[in-house]
Amino acid sequence: MLSVTDINVYYGAIHALKGVSFHVEEGEIVSLIGANGAGKTTAMHTISGLLRSRTGDITFMGESIAKAEPHKIVRKGLAQVPEGRRVFAALSVEENLEMGAFIRNVKEKAGIAADLEMVYTRFPRLKERRRQQAGTLSGGEQQMLAIGRALMSRPKMLLLDEPSMGLSPILVQEIFDCIQQVNKGGTTVLLVEQNAKMALSVSNRAYVLETGTNFLEGKAADLLDNEQVRKAYLGA
Repeated sequence: MLSVTDINVYYGAIHALKGVSFHVEEGEIVSLIGANGAGKTTAMHTISGLLRSRTGDITFMGESIAKAEPHKIVRKGLAQVPEGRRVFAALSVEENLEMGAFIRNVKEKAGIAADLEMVYTRFPRLKERRRQQAGTLSGGEQQMLAIGRALMSRPKMLLLDEPSMGLSPILVQEIFDCIQQVNKGGTTVLLVEQNAKMALSVSNRAYVLETGTNFLEGKAADLLDNEQVRKAYLGA
């Protein structure tokens, strides 16, 4: 479904991704794990069109998106939930969700309304706070809102960047339960996550990035038992 092949990404003179490759099959949850600065978010932003790779290619559903503009990539069915939530703080919860449907035709009014109810069913707290300014929500509620906003575009694949950041263990579990529900509902997931143990526990496969390069890859269950991974990322 998604294929990233030999991408090299720079920030000025800094070589951030050095020939990184990975793929995601339809229906999977695939994680990118690694330490801070490993290149996980850079990979996400390159897929989303926010950064450009100097070499290599990125294909989605068999079509190259390496040079596509971000809004066109969203239209193709890739939606990113950014690190730090990035909700529109001054807008209400419902207005944020409606912004997620910006690519959809105005004639889809009934479909958009139905999807809004779907998000509210998945996240009842958002329905309770639908008229509240998004900037006044807790961190966990803002993460729910950011996921709900992305779902409003009806994505084929959801890119999640550090969804557990800054959340309590109970909320982290809630967010990861939601990720699994979204996946079971038919949405493929690419997950970037600092909490390697949690990420591997919900993933089919995973890739370990280290200083901008592919370090390890394999089935998530195998990586959970890998001694190098356990020592470096699982605190064991």
